[in-house]
Amino acid sequence: MTQSEIWRLSATDLTALTHKGDLSAENAAQAAINRMEQVNPDLNAVVENLSDEALRRARALDQARAKGETPGPLHGVPVTIKVNVDQKGHATTNGVVALKDVIAPEDAPVVSNLQNAGAIVIGRTNTPEFSFRADTDNPLYGRTYNPWGRHISPGGSSGGAGAAVMAGIGALAHGNDIGGSLRFPAAANGAVTVKPGLGRVPAWNPSQKTERGLLAQSMSVQGLITRSAADLHLSMPSLIAGDPRDPFHVPMPWRNEVLDGPIKVAFTKNTFGYALHPEVEKALDTARDALIDAGYLVEEMEPPDVFECGRIGYRTLMGEVLTLMKSDIEAAGSQTIQDIFDVYFQEFPPIVETEMIRMLAKRSHYAREWSLFLQDYPLVLSPFLPRPFFKPDRDTEGAEGVHEVLGCAVYAYAMNFLGLPAACVPARLAELPSGPQPINVQIAARRWREDLAVDAAAAIEARVGQMYIPLWERMGTGN
Repeated sequence: MTQSEIWRLSATDLTALTHKGDLSAENAAQAAINRMEQVNPDLNAVVENLSDEALRRARALDQARAKGETPGPLHGVPVTIKVNVDQKGHATTNGVVALKDVIAPEDAPVVSNLQNAGAIVIGRTNTPEFSFRADTDNPLYGRTYNPWGRHISPGGSSGGAGAAVMAGIGALAHGNDIGGSLRFPAAANGAVTVKPGLGRVPAWNPSQKTERGLLAQSMSVQGLITRSAADLHLSMPSLIAGDPRDPFHVPMPWRNEVLDGPIKVAFTKNTFGYALHPEVEKALDTARDALIDAGYLVEEMEPPDVFECGRIGYRTLMGEVLTLMKSDIEAAGSQTIQDIFDVYFQEFPPIVETEMIRMLAKRSHYAREWSLFLQDYPLVLSPFLPRPFFKPDRDTEGAEGVHEVLGCAVYAYAMNFLGLPAACVPARLAELPSGPQPINVQIAARRWREDLAVDAAAAIEARVGQMYIPLWERMGTGN
């Protein structure tokens, strides 16, 4: 098998070969590194190349296997890590110039879990300043570009991760999500992801000096962006392994009980007054039909309080940001990010003081209403965004830009406030005047049932096809 054939492999196909001994970890890593060196100069998705370190680790894995050690479930899989998470010996910059020398003393749990499973980190990926944009650009590393073309933002804040994995730079890409930061890049690049629920994946940065705010802790989760739903089923069981450094981690298995009868799916096209673009509507119809073909029982049904829950949740988060982060943003952020935050505070008037305490309490009301609804409808199929993905720097264009980027994305941050899992999967490739772009939909699920959301994503993917195939045809696959 040639190097150009190896980097194309999914994590699932790659591990089938490494476990049988038909492919070495070193060859798997080298192929991904070659691909990274070929395409990353145009994308700027990976901002720290870890090739030497990766190859040393790959050789060590091969030597251990030769001595009879059992390979891990992700043996030899090349992965990338986002620069806002600690990796021992490397800077946790969070896209901020002032943090460029903050060297991690130890690995974060997600890094440990991936490496304990046999994965090989080949590079660290870009994020916007403070990981608080749905686009990816910063003064430290510069702009990340979408492999579909420069007419589309790569998304954020895990924009480097989404662009990297869809361009073939590693089979798995780590990212995180406080209001959509796994799902925005998946939607922008045509990738597949699942935002895990609260407590599902252990999280902590050993380099941090203070604990994060309560909402940051409860809304932010760690996850993976992949090219296929099958790769989520392969990799997420390793990612959710427990770590005592996260005292609120919930040790639940990846797969839970099989549900009786056809699974009921609540299907909605409601965009709360924001115009539903025809291409998004076509994607939703395709996703619905795919689930029906796969044996799901899909019914048009409105889930409770999405708009109110999402807006209240993000306004409360902005209250916490205003209280705990504003001074850091003013001290270390560029003028661009400061201006964006000024507009964030206009779009989402921060809820503070006594009203913040009330809204934190009301979060349980929203979660309870959803819990009851999901007893009858374990899955909810909805838009992710009401229109195709936006252009780069749209959020720098004042109130109108921020409104298009984040204001209408209530299905995104509502799931973070509720702490529920939500998958994001492409359901259509749209040919727009600006150029081609994928259209993703969202599938929310019961608490602890990320597996159900990924199963549904796989059913949609089976009908639509995997979006990396037409992307690589447009890019030219190279060698």
